Amino acid sequence: MKITTISDTDLQSLELDLADAVHAGFPSPAADYSGERIDIVREMNQHPETTFYARVSGESMVDAGIFDGDILVVDRSLFPKDGDFVIAAIDGEFMLKEYRLDEKGNGAWLIPHNSQYKPLHISADDEFAVWGVVTYNIHKVCMH
Repeated sequence: MKITTISDTDLQSLELDLADAVHAGFPSPAADYSGERIDIVREMNQHPETTFYARVSGESMVDAGIFDGDILVVDRSLFPKDGDFVIAAIDGEFMLKEYRLDEKGNGAWLIPHNSQYKPLHISADDEFAVWGVVTYNIHKVCMH
């Protein structure tokens, strides 16, 4: 997997109107905006000094809804917990995977979400580091 970081220079603030509610059924023609505004950058970026953005390249997480070309918001200040999606480096290679603690206490696992890829066991012998915890995935929904 290739990690491409994205500059946040142009993402200082982006305020948008916030709808009252969005239902997954038939939209009501009476639905209106609440008048409230939301700063989407501030909402997704709780720790600006330790947050970076990365574009996904690869198919190893498609079953988790993370696709090639998606943009991840990654926070380096968060300590990874069991089940978090992380950007990790193992033996110099960066990857996006689910972080799982080894039940036997012998390291951890990096779990892909695509049956064509195998989980990777991380032991004390591996050169391993978590670069950050994924906090948001920005995915473009394709309309045909």
